[in-house]
Formats: sequence, structure tokens, C-alpha cells
Amino acid sequence: MDMHPRARDYPASEFDRPIPDEAELTAGVRIVPGRSYGFFTDTTVCIGCKACEVACKEWNNLPADAIGLTGHSFDNTGALSANTWRHVAFIEHGVRGAEPAPFQSGWLMMSDVCKHCHHAPCQEACPTGALFRTEFDTVVVQQDICNGCGYCVPACPFGVVDINTLDGKAHKCTLCYDRLKGGLEPACAKSCPTDSIQFGEVAELQARARDRVAALHRRGRTEAYLYGVPDAPGATGGLDHLHAFFLLTARPETYNLPAAPDRPALRVAPSLAAGLAAMAGLAFAAAAFLLRRS
Repeated sequence: MDMHPRARDYPASEFDRPIPDEAELTAGVRIVPGRSYGFFTDTTVCIGCKACEVACKEWNNLPADAIGLTGHSFDNTGALSANTWRHVAFIEHGVRGAEPAPFQSGWLMMSDVCKHCHHAPCQEACPTGALFRTEFDTVVVQQDICNGCGYCVPACPFGVVDINTLDGKAHKCTLCYDRLKGGLEPACAKSCPTDSIQFGEVAELQARARDRVAALHRRGRTEAYLYGVPDAPGATGGLDHLHAFFLLTARPETYNLPAAPDRPALRVAPSLAAGLAAMAGLAFAAAAFLLRRS
């Protein structure tokens, strides 16, 4: 069994103080301000256990959403919300035929989360600066500055940001900002038993993800591809790339992800130009009409 060299310094199961830079032991990553961190989610090894959902709620003290069964799926969470920052989707995608398929079943499972976009539309839409980019290159909402205007909600092309009906503020995943500041791996990634959710520096995760896709292609899983890396689906429309990206085996829409998301901010200038042109046209028509009558 491979063991990180630093793990030998902590052979006991209980400690009298926090382990410094613990993420180096749990994820092989030393968290340093000024670097870009994120998630690589490999859906081919997700077993739908929802450990990430539970860990997220426990660490962030988030209440349950819509207690009960939806009747639509084994997934009783339904979607991301102000109180659910991780959501494991259960997607029925056909059944095995006579020839066993080279994957576990007809189910597709994916742990969805805020994408922490490189160019974040929610941050661009926020009028108060409540949404800010941290020293770890992630996007976080400051509830004490948020005025509840909700502009970030329609700006997000992934439908992540939500307004809490109790406090009227915007809420979403913080990529465990408080844990990163303490040198800890995010709760969801640390709890994942199959390493479907992997935490690390974005550039290193992208390289690891490309190697994983190549390995799957060699095994015959040629439908595997990356969503949210540069020049790929999910990284369109000026987003550049996502800090939480995915390995998928079906069309993005199957996972309720847009194939070609974009930044609403890029539509401001063309819309303004079109509006000014329309006003100029109306002014010209009115002037022509008045001159004709005079």
C-alpha cells in the first residue's frame, strides 16, 4: 500500500492538535494562496453513495431540502439549491443488452456542484461585490454584503446560485473556503470513497483528467470526454474553463448541463448597440416625418 511520506509522522488515530497542511496527506496537495484549485469529477467511478452531499451539509451546517421522496428517481435531492451545494444525480440511461457493456450498469451518476468558472458570470452580475474571487481562485458569496437582488441567479449558465427564502441571500458552494484557509481538503472530496471527486490544482487536475480519458479510450470507452476544460464543451462563450470540471460518457444535456454555456456580460455591448441603433432609427424617422409635415 502506498503511503505519503508525511503520513508516517502521524501513526496515531487521534491527535491533540490539527495536522498542518493536512490536504497534503489526504489529497497529495499543499494548499498555497495564489494558486488555482478546483475539482475533477470522474463520473465513471461515481457509485451514487451521496457521501459528498452528506459531508457538505455536515461541514457547512446546511438543512435538508424537501424531506421525502420525489417519486421521479432514487435521487431524492432533485437539484442544487441554497441549502444543497452538492447534488448527486441518478440518471437512467438504458439497460444492459445481451452483450455486457464495459461499464457497471445502465445508470449514470454525477455529483454536481458550483463550477467556480474562470470568468464567473455570477460575479460579473453582482452589483455589491458580494461575490468575490478568493486567494485560491475560487468564487464565494459574502452573505453580509449580499443584498438579495438575485442578479447572480439568472447570470449563472449552470443554474447553481439560489436565493435562500429565509435570509433572502444568495448561496452556493464555496469550495470549502474555510477549510482551504486551514490547509484542509474540501469535505466532499475527502469523503468520496471512490475518488470520483478529486481536489487539487486546476492545471494538474486537467492533465490527470486527460490521462484518464486516454486510458478509458484504450479500454473501448471511446464516448468518454471532458466537460469544462479549455476548448471543450462547457468551456464556451468566454468562460475559458471551469475550476470544477467533469469526465462524462453521454451528452451534457443528459446530466442537465448546457453544451455551450456563455457569459451574459458578453451580450451587453451588442444589446446596447442594437438599442442605440433602434433609438437612432426612431429619431431619424420622427425627424423625417416632422420635416415632411412642415
